[in-house]
Amino acid sequence: MLHRSMGAWGIAVAVAVAGCATDGTPREQRSAADRLAELEAPALKPVEPAPLGAAGVVVMRNAVVWTAAGQRHDPGFVVLRGERIEAVGAGEPPAVAGAHVIDVERRFVTPGLIDTHSHLGVYPSPSARAHADGNEMTSPNTADVWAEHGSWPQDPGFQRALAGGVTTLQVLAGSANLIGGRAVTLRTVPARGTRAMKFPGAPVGVKMACGENPKRVYGGRNQAPQTRMANVRGQRQAFLKAQKLVRELEAGKTPERDLASETLAGLLTGRLVAHVHCYRADDMLAFLAIADEFGFQVRSFHHALEAYKIADVLAARGISVSTWADWWGSKLEMFDGVPDNAALVAAAGGRAIIHSDSSRDIQRLNQEAAKALVAGQRAGLRLTEEDALRWVTANPAWALGIDGQTGTLEAGKRADVVVWDGHPLSVYGQARWVFVDGALRYDRTRPGAPWSDFELGQGAP
Repeated sequence: MLHRSMGAWGIAVAVAVAGCATDGTPREQRSAADRLAELEAPALKPVEPAPLGAAGVVVMRNAVVWTAAGQRHDPGFVVLRGERIEAVGAGEPPAVAGAHVIDVERRFVTPGLIDTHSHLGVYPSPSARAHADGNEMTSPNTADVWAEHGSWPQDPGFQRALAGGVTTLQVLAGSANLIGGRAVTLRTVPARGTRAMKFPGAPVGVKMACGENPKRVYGGRNQAPQTRMANVRGQRQAFLKAQKLVRELEAGKTPERDLASETLAGLLTGRLVAHVHCYRADDMLAFLAIADEFGFQVRSFHHALEAYKIADVLAARGISVSTWADWWGSKLEMFDGVPDNAALVAAAGGRAIIHSDSSRDIQRLNQEAAKALVAGQRAGLRLTEEDALRWVTANPAWALGIDGQTGTLEAGKRADVVVWDGHPLSVYGQARWVFVDGALRYDRTRPGAPWSDFELGQGAP
């Protein structure tokens, strides 16, 4: 008998345990993805309320509205109602009863910036061994760990990223392991626990790595993997085990819980999304062979300094490239990096993304996109400012599976909006106001109290 205080979630779990789904479907007829969702439901319950968005109405007028969806309205307007964008257009805004009207004085208005590759929270400031929670370097396969369990909301980097116009970021485990674990997509909002910062409904990413890092970490201990051969073997072995779990679930069996295999089974059933650290073109092609063997898709190759060498392959497969503007040369696998990598990917019809992988670069992601644009234009590629803006808005939203919710300024999407004091692709362009879910979270003229205790007393008097 169910206790009346269990609520909808408790009923769903109790019915699943009894042998049926909440719609009455017998367990043996449920898909493997549905079975996995039922198994993991207890681990995903909210612990604290998420920070509230806005309940009011804001009208921005007299703006240069850059939608990242192909339109630039000059002058234009944006209307925010609660947590959503209600209207975007050219000219004067419609009359909206009870609205707070802001004359933005011909400033640029863009979508909030999105970073697909961050380690904020898992490698927070101040940097200390006690804070290093981004790499579980005890096994080449740690698919069973989740970044959200190691991410620290008190990291001052979150508020600093917001001040740079970033409204959403994916926090990943490090790249020491072949399979580093589950990522988490967060909002730059203050909260006591990471789970309350999560982007609602965002697909969960899985971090994997190719190349030098895993073989250096474990080869240095005289254990596998010491070579790229063993890198691929280790990943194939892990997916073979996950494949067996999927088959058992599809057959209606109830196998013993295996957290690592459940993560990879999530990839095989399409519930989770693959994000892969790879620099060299041959490493990316080797990983694509693994994906083909086991029937899952790579959503984005990260860093991917040699993506330009296989830009046609990546574009044909619909795989995005999350890269830097100009990082290069700190390892041998980085020596063929070129500053026009993102531009070459875009010119080939691929989805280029500029990421940070840095607590500093995330504060100027707009400038990083501008650098990548200029590099491509100097190489003779026909690219526009619109392309560069999409590299840090619409394209990363797609890579994170949230492009239906954010990444462009369109009616119905989440009210993630930045008003800039200068051109967004200029070194003089600073975020003046940043809205997340319609709530004003940052005002450069009145930055407010720090979110983190480690920022107290750090500013100028």
